[in-house]
Amino acid sequence: MVCAPTGIKMVASTSSSWEERGAEIVFFDLETGVSNTEGQNRFSVLEFGAIVICPRNLIELESYCTLIRPQDLSVVALKSRRCDGITREAVANAPTFEDVAHQIFGILNGRVWAGHNIQRFDCARIKEAFAEIGRPAPVPVGMIDSLGVLSQKFGKRAGDMKMATLAAYFGLGQQKHRSLEDVRMNLEVIKHCATVLFLESRVPAVMANNSQAYPTVVTRSRSNRVVSCREETSTKTVVLRRSMRLKELFPRQGETLER
Repeated sequence: MVCAPTGIKMVASTSSSWEERGAEIVFFDLETGVSNTEGQNRFSVLEFGAIVICPRNLIELESYCTLIRPQDLSVVALKSRRCDGITREAVANAPTFEDVAHQIFGILNGRVWAGHNIQRFDCARIKEAFAEIGRPAPVPVGMIDSLGVLSQKFGKRAGDMKMATLAAYFGLGQQKHRSLEDVRMNLEVIKHCATVLFLESRVPAVMANNSQAYPTVVTRSRSNRVVSCREETSTKTVVLRRSMRLKELFPRQGETLER
């Protein structure tokens, strides 16, 4: 497996490249629980979600999502501590990973894998889950980790580059921490980042001035009200005009106004 500097991995193959074959891209995400056994963390897959998209027009071609019952139900909280809603009751009657392994293998194998931080986390969990049931894991023909790509290409302008932070930066709403919703949000974040980078490449001077004038997309006032860049600029303009008008009406002693 060869790693490119852009955070995109290509799997070595004697056949033509995945771009030439037009291989479909599958965005996937896992929700997991963790238990500590003998001082080591053991992850259990609780939910798998994926969408298959066409690389030429980004149209969603297929989707698949399922809750998964872990071997040890104690890794799932009785009440969800996050907004994901995945509770012990929710997964108690779900299929096991072995029950859905065939579907997961089918949607992943031979496609380009994409997701946020999948190189470090999700790929390892997939390999572990298939190893536990004694089956060969699916193999990608390429891999796009949006965390690495966006960190290098888009920079830290959006903060810590977590999915929730990126979604908030672009006004895409709150991350649900549910697999299918998260992969669709991942794709939307990439679209927004790509659009900004395209505009910067086409009109670099204008975009550079805008980024200096408006270092963030939105600001929050003392009352925690969200104010758009345009609204904030308009407010500053009104204040400036009022200040100039007051100077005209009440000039300082010895001061003359130039016309």
